[in-house]
Amino acid sequence: MPHTDDVYEIAPDLAGAGLSIGIAMSRFNEPVCAALLRACLDQLFALGVGRDDISVVTVPGALELPVALQRLARTGQFHALIALGAVIRGETYHFELVANESAAGISRVALDAGLPVANGVLTTDTDEQAEARMHVKGADCARVAVEMVNLLAAIDDERD
Repeated sequence: MPHTDDVYEIAPDLAGAGLSIGIAMSRFNEPVCAALLRACLDQLFALGVGRDDISVVTVPGALELPVALQRLARTGQFHALIALGAVIRGETYHFELVANESAAGISRVALDAGLPVANGVLTTDTDEQAEARMHVKGADCARVAVEMVNLLAAIDDERD
């Protein structure tokens, strides 16, 4: 671990070999969600996570993601979870409700389970904005999940 000017720092670690990752994906706005998933999987593979160490479940929409993530967390089989979805603004208040409640639920799962949960639910004004971000966001979520697993393990190792 590097020491900088007497400040202890745990360096980011993106080694994914041996990690088990659970992914919950919304089917609403399916083309965007499928692209998020593809980018996420490609990045997980690039980080060394094995195909057999990744499980994917799908749910109808973003509001259903937290309960699926909660159930995945309760299995005790995963080092990290990833939520993927797309909430695209419409003409009603429904956008704010879905965006806010799904994000709150995803955060609650992470805190309640003590498990890294990468939030890859895009919230955009237009389909074009979602399409412009889907590949980057999917890959980002893979890196976040792996890095956070390794960070939490390093923190635990330091306490021992």
